[in-house]
Amino acid sequence: MSLVKAKKHLGQHFLTDKGIANRIVEALVSTDKYNQVLEVGPGMGILSDFLLQRQDLQTYLIDIDTESFHFLNEKYPQLGDRLINGDFLKLDFDAIFPNQFAIIGNFPYNISSQILFKILDNRHKVVEMVGMFQKEVAQRCAAPAGSKEYGILSVFLQAYYKIEYLFTVKPGTFNPPPKVHSAVIRLSRNAVETLDCDEKLFWRVVKAGFNQRRKTLRNAVSAVMPKDKMDDHIYFEKRAEQLTVADFVALTQHVSQLMAV
Repeated sequence: MSLVKAKKHLGQHFLTDKGIANRIVEALVSTDKYNQVLEVGPGMGILSDFLLQRQDLQTYLIDIDTESFHFLNEKYPQLGDRLINGDFLKLDFDAIFPNQFAIIGNFPYNISSQILFKILDNRHKVVEMVGMFQKEVAQRCAAPAGSKEYGILSVFLQAYYKIEYLFTVKPGTFNPPPKVHSAVIRLSRNAVETLDCDEKLFWRVVKAGFNQRRKTLRNAVSAVMPKDKMDDHIYFEKRAEQLTVADFVALTQHVSQLMAV
């Protein structure tokens, strides 16, 4: 089989370190909740080799790169229709996975936020995710309130998932090497089915707060509700990065009450 050439427009950087690949696959631990896993962007299958050794998991692969698809089809003929040539961002999870499942991958950095929001949109199905991201993105996902990395992505993900920053990966372990460090994180679904507030309003409040993160929430949230409807609640005097997920839920409840008056 001829090797697959990494394509810049697809953001491909193929992992070459088998030890790291094994660590990523071993990080799938919540298998009492699922027995199927989808690998995104397998490339030449360095993660897939370890995934297919796991007797507790039924592995699916999806790659938008036709060259990778043909390479993997020849390498893993046993997969059949569990090898998908397509766009993960357009994939209908319900059509393939009747039950909850996990996602794993060395994700293309140019669509990493879109991948995370796709997972969020399907949080009823995706109970665990282990993935490689650009280090800065991984740090943002796992950042606690009060840190400079804490932002919109942190709040949205932490509302529904426990997030663990597992380890950092140097550029030299990829071909071609990226210009940045990478990191592996694990998302594990928490017990929250729905937030204790208007979820659409929650998203608007969080986005408004961080879109003007240097301003107090009294000024930032004026994009959602008029200032003259606000009261002297302490949250309005804080900045978005100072609020935890629970604080944002409470703020959303309060905003909702004020807007109803």
